[in-house]
Parts: sequence; structure tokens; C-alpha cells
Amino acid sequence: MHEPDAKGKLPAVGSTVDLKTATYRNSIGAPELRALFRDPDFRPEQRAVYYVRVLEIPTPRWVAHDVVRFRVAAPKDAPLIQQERAVTSPIWYSPS
Repeated sequence: MHEPDAKGKLPAVGSTVDLKTATYRNSIGAPELRALFRDPDFRPEQRAVYYVRVLEIPTPRWVAHDVVRFRVAAPKDAPLIQQERAVTSPIWYSPS
């Protein structure tokens, strides 16, 4: 388990992308995330909204698949790896 640094950031998850085959292994990262968050600035009289953002592990982009399939060179400056992001539904807090 990784711990956040002094600024609250976790280290990068790494990458298993193999650009020679345009594949990756789903062998890094966490299959399940659990956390308890307490808002240090929470004020019960104030409305608030919370959500979670996550990063998926890096995967080959479609360009990398085409390079392998058609045995061509990748266009210059074309990103070959992507890292998708996801956002949860918001959790709304309204004072009673």
C-alpha cells in the first residue's frame, strides 16, 4: 500500500504498456479502493459537494494498435499511451 507524500499525492502507478505489441498487463494498481475522508474545513451550516477522481492504469492508444497491426510508423508527435480518468457521481450535502 502506498502512502501519500507531505502534499497528499501518491506516487504514479507505473506502466505495463508494451508498444511493440500494443498490449498491457493489468497487474499494477489496486483492484479496489477504500478510503475514509473527513473534510477538515467542514461547516455544518454550509452546503458542500464531494466527488472522487481516479486514474486508470496506462493503456495503448488506438494509434499504437494501428502501428502494430498495419506495420507502419507512428505519426510524429502522436501519443501512443493514454491514461483514462474517471469521476464519481457527486455527493451533495445540504444543511437541515
